[in-house]
Amino acid sequence: MKILMWHLHGGYTDALVRGEHEYLLPVDEARSEWGRGKAGRDWPRAREVTADELMDEEIDVVVLQRPDEVDVVHRFTGRRPGQEVAAAYVEHDPPREGPTTSEHPIADRDDILLVHLTHFNRLFWDNGRAPTAVIEHGVPDPGELYTGELPRAASVLTEPMRRWRLAGTDLLPEFAKTAPIDVYGPGGEALRRTLPPTGIHHGGELAAAELRAEIARRRLYLHTARWTSLGVSLIEAMLVGMPVVAIAATDAARAVPPDGGVVSTDFDVLADGIRELIEDPMLAREKGARARAHALEHYSLDRFLREWDEAFALAEEVRQRSAPTFLDEFPG
Repeated sequence: MKILMWHLHGGYTDALVRGEHEYLLPVDEARSEWGRGKAGRDWPRAREVTADELMDEEIDVVVLQRPDEVDVVHRFTGRRPGQEVAAAYVEHDPPREGPTTSEHPIADRDDILLVHLTHFNRLFWDNGRAPTAVIEHGVPDPGELYTGELPRAASVLTEPMRRWRLAGTDLLPEFAKTAPIDVYGPGGEALRRTLPPTGIHHGGELAAAELRAEIARRRLYLHTARWTSLGVSLIEAMLVGMPVVAIAATDAARAVPPDGGVVSTDFDVLADGIRELIEDPMLAREKGARARAHALEHYSLDRFLREWDEAFALAEEVRQRSAPTFLDEFPG
């Protein structure tokens, strides 16, 4: 199959283009948000195409990730998603404005398959008439790297100051009273200027392999997100064999097994969990091993790609079901 999609979320695109299809990624000279192409990634099955070239491509299905892409696909290809080409819309996030009042941007479309990253997201969005599916993350296994030699917590946050309460950045000083925390990810330099010096250290923005090796040296992984989609970094932490202490928000309770760490909305319970893992390296290793086993079972790349193949077929079925018949177009 030929699949059109934009390179929007690097980690997600990296997983999806590992399938058995040909993936078309729009590119322009400016490498803009509508033409990032492969952005230097080594993706053998992905091919960069310009907007002009897309007009002549035979596309089987388009993967949408932003509301504007419905119109952009029509402009770039001459085909309308859901009507003249099968389409699946990937929703990466929970509803932003409110869990009971947010209607999804394609809620009024019954011809586009709406794919959520988590069961939580599907439950809380108002999906309207859109047919839905859930395809949870698929992450390549980096191997069991955990040593836990450093009695510190690791956390990966993207732009922690801008995403303040969403990411749970405001909780870090309280957690740091229990154990020092090393925070990794882009935009973390501002932590030094804004938060008091309470045991929070910014470890920098590291390449993926180096990041996994570094967090694996820490005793536990701390997941503070209040209202974000389930991050790949949490899954990768479990895959390397780390125990997890997590806020019981969005899909964390499903992602982290009960014997793989501590998940709660009670701050004291979470702090006690951190303290216990810091003080008992053997317990931390045992919980980390269970977290890894759970992640291997639920977030494998093979499962992810298999479910996406099923979604591609379902997207075409949805398109055909909603296609107007001769009588619809010429009643009477």
